[in-house]
Amino acid sequence: MPAYLNDKFLENDEAMLHVSDLSMQRGYAVFDFFRTINGVPLFIADHLDRFYASAISLHLIVRKNNGELATIIHELIKRSSLSEAGIRLMLTGGYSSDNYHPAEPNLLITCNPVQTATQPDFEKGYSIITHEYQRELPNVKSINYLMAVWLQPLMKEKQVDDILYVRNGIISEFPRSNVFIITKDNKLVTPAHNILAGVTRKNVMALAAEKMAVQERDITTEELMNAAEVFLTSTTKRILPIVKIDNKIIGNGKPGKITTVLYEAFLELEDSFVQFVSR
Repeated sequence: MPAYLNDKFLENDEAMLHVSDLSMQRGYAVFDFFRTINGVPLFIADHLDRFYASAISLHLIVRKNNGELATIIHELIKRSSLSEAGIRLMLTGGYSSDNYHPAEPNLLITCNPVQTATQPDFEKGYSIITHEYQRELPNVKSINYLMAVWLQPLMKEKQVDDILYVRNGIISEFPRSNVFIITKDNKLVTPAHNILAGVTRKNVMALAAEKMAVQERDITTEELMNAAEVFLTSTTKRILPIVKIDNKIIGNGKPGKITTVLYEAFLELEDSFVQFVSR
């Protein structure tokens, strides 16, 4: 599969960073990830905006402008010959002389096959547990997934699909997804603080606003457990219902009506986006 590293197109197995890069020495790097459908990168403008914002937050300079990055991405898609792919941009802290201070950033972009959630995944829903934790610099899409990876054995032990972070009784996010609840009075609510604002999250909120009241605010664990419906959103999962939390069944243990409506609306949004760009 093709890759791009610092002004050069090459193959994945040729895209190498020196051991002194701060991404390896200190886990200092930002990234973003999005999918393609029929060769069209979904919501690319939003993802590039977030990539630049993350880089600025970590004091890293992207030496390519928006248009240049888009051109590189389209060339990678063309070279890959993949109809559906995952595009990953990473900007690292660079080759540090003392393994501590940032240097000239390295830009790596890859294009590889991607697996997305299916209709059966939606119908089955997710079983999750909660865990007391808050990510550092939560507004930054960094490569620091230390806690998420460390928790994998616990997920396996508990036989769950994901873990929702909670701090002092307030929920925030999943390691790779945003969370929403539907209240008993049919309001859509999602956390406002200490989260990474997802692109799928943004689109779901816009779709929902046409049908119901939408709120961004703190959500307590008690409110979560007593919600009418709960679901998560992400680039690869789109929308997935949460049917069990800490062994408590949510609703009737099946995808809720409003979650289903939003899921179908989001699939239509993807299709219309691809059709519009392809014209």
